[in-house]
Formats: sequence, structure tokens, C-alpha cells
Amino acid sequence: MAAPRRDHRGIVDAAGLLAQVRFRRREPAEPLRPYLEHYWLIDWDLTQPYASHVVPHPSVNIVFQQFAGQEPFAEIAGIGLELFTQKLEGRGRVCGIQFRPGGFRPFAPGRPVSDWTGQRIRFPEVPLDADPHVVLGPDDEDARVAALDAFLLGLAPEPDPQADLAMTLADRIRTDRTIRRVGDFARAEGLSVRVLQRLFAAYVGVGPKWVVLRYRIHEALERAETDRDVDWAALAADLGYADQAHLVRDFTATVGVPPTAYATQGVQ
Repeated sequence: MAAPRRDHRGIVDAAGLLAQVRFRRREPAEPLRPYLEHYWLIDWDLTQPYASHVVPHPSVNIVFQQFAGQEPFAEIAGIGLELFTQKLEGRGRVCGIQFRPGGFRPFAPGRPVSDWTGQRIRFPEVPLDADPHVVLGPDDEDARVAALDAFLLGLAPEPDPQADLAMTLADRIRTDRTIRRVGDFARAEGLSVRVLQRLFAAYVGVGPKWVVLRYRIHEALERAETDRDVDWAALAADLGYADQAHLVRDFTATVGVPPTAYATQGVQ
């Protein structure tokens, strides 16, 4: 696995968020790297409330959270189907585990990952034993990462060839822009569409078409963040849309504003 990525795909108004919080990605222990994207750590100390917005990745997260005036808690966050908004105020801290698409199932093999989709379920309602104080308590960042490593290694994930296949296919969708139609992708991988869809439901949590669309929106969002003069028609064609109108429709439905409006003013 490569080092944690340095882009901010999925974060709406990334520059605004980074001006308000300390955001870092950290690499997990070597045995965990096949399953994880990275750990993500956020700390803040705000004089005014701030609302962060994220277009979720097709990934399950386990999130340890400490908000001002609340007891720390942990939760499993299944793949979010809609724009996720979190209000931040006062002082707080979050330590998150982002699994690779397909990488969560070996840690919770008893149910399909689609069962978690759209859900945020707090411990101890889920059968994963962890003390949020142990993860969130240390001021030393390395100690927090070590606590996350110890928690996951204690779950002792079992090798699962189907999880490996799901991770490989999901990563191929992310990195290969020519993958646009599920039927073509399934045939290229020697699978039927039905088998591919069942694999993604069981191990990723959403269908392959949803993953294709979500990565398209991430790309469009990233371009809007870095280029205020995006040629949206050209980008739509590059991402495999039939026309610009389809990109505008998907972007607006996901982010909440049309891409041209977002590029000039962001999400309010």
C-alpha cells in the first residue's frame, strides 16, 4: 500500500475546513495496510461554530469522537449516501479509521457490508470492543495511532479472497476512467453483472454503478476546488457523462448546489 494520499477529494470547501481544524492522515501498522486507506485525525479549538461538509467515499469508517461538553464515543459509519454535515464548535477531537472499499468485511464477517450502508451505529450497540478514552485521551498523536492499531489488530481479521477481489475491483474503478458501464466492466473481469453486484453488496456496501458515479463526483469536486474556470462540458465528457447536463444533475443532487455555483461560492 502507498502512503496515505494527499488530496482532499470528498471534502467540500477543503481550504475552509483546513483553516479551521488540524487535519492529518496517518498510516496504520503494516498488517492492517491491505484493508485500510488510512487513519484520519482532526483536532479543533474554535471561537465560532463551523459546519464541515463531506461527500462520502464508498468506504466504511470507524470513528472515535470527542465533542465539547460530551462524553467521548465511537461509532461505525457505513457508507454515506448523502452529503454529510458535521457542526464543530469549542474544542474537540476525532480519530477515524477509513477502510478501503471492500476492506471492512474481514473485521466484521458476520453480516454483509450493505447492512451498514447509510447507518451510523454507536458502540456498544455493535460487537466491537473499544474504549474511546484510550484512543482519544493521549495528546501525543503517535499514541493515538498506536491505540488504533492495537484496537484493529485485536479484532484479528481473517484472510478473505472475496474481500481481496472486492478491494481490487473497487480500486480499479477509482483509478481507471475508462470504466463507465457496469456490464462492460463485469465482462472485462470475467464476471456476470449479477455476481459483480452481489460481491459489491456483500463486501463494499453499495453497487458498482454507485461507486463509478461517486468517484466521478469526487473528481468534479476536486476540479472545482482547484480550477475556478473549469470547462464543465469537457470534464463531463472526460468523466464519461453523455453530456454536461447529466454531470450538473448528479453534482447538484450530491453536493447541494450546481457545479458552477460551487466553483464560485461553495456550499452555504
